[in-house]
Amino acid sequence: MIPIISIVGKSDSGKTTLIEKLLPELTRRGYRVATVKHDVHGFEVDREGKDSWRHKQAGAHTVVISSPNKVALIRDVERDLSLEEIREKLIQDVDLIISEGYKKDTQPKIEVFRKGKHKELLCTKEDHLIAIVSDKKFNIRTPCFSLDDAKGLASFIEKKFLTLKREGDVCLKVDGDGIPLSPFVKSILTKTIKGMVSSLKGGDPARCIEIRIDGEEK
Repeated sequence: MIPIISIVGKSDSGKTTLIEKLLPELTRRGYRVATVKHDVHGFEVDREGKDSWRHKQAGAHTVVISSPNKVALIRDVERDLSLEEIREKLIQDVDLIISEGYKKDTQPKIEVFRKGKHKELLCTKEDHLIAIVSDKKFNIRTPCFSLDDAKGLASFIEKKFLTLKREGDVCLKVDGDGIPLSPFVKSILTKTIKGMVSSLKGGDPARCIEIRIDGEEK
């Protein structure tokens, strides 16, 4: 299951700036990251007059815009989706999801706090607070990082959410493209392949198994 982290904080705390610093740091380490921005006031991504806007105005429930290097999805929903629902319905083939906002959701949270603008934290450990990014020191056990320490925060995220995931993950690629696998399929593949490999000389114990099958083009 793809881990989710919510970057939260009061208005103008620097949530977007922090995400802009984190993304290249995590990307350089080889991770694929999806982001989700929460806007309680609604939004429009297709400009008036564009074909996608015309499709939506004509009554399409879902509009997909596709190009050689990007795909965008515009879809009606009956209510505000939780991060878990967004993950299950819309996001695949990434290592981590970072959301901006969603302070009421149950996912782990990193709060951005600026001492010149805020008086107290929004979250506590009961709100699943796992770290603080701030220009102020806090006398609590929650890890605290400076506003400019994107590298340190990325290492914290990597150790807590990504390293273990990589060690225990199962992935399938066909012609270089990742194929989403359900937990059930991952379990079946793991048990079947480990069982076969363990019967081979030198195959037991196996910490990491890689299989590649090259086929001729027809």
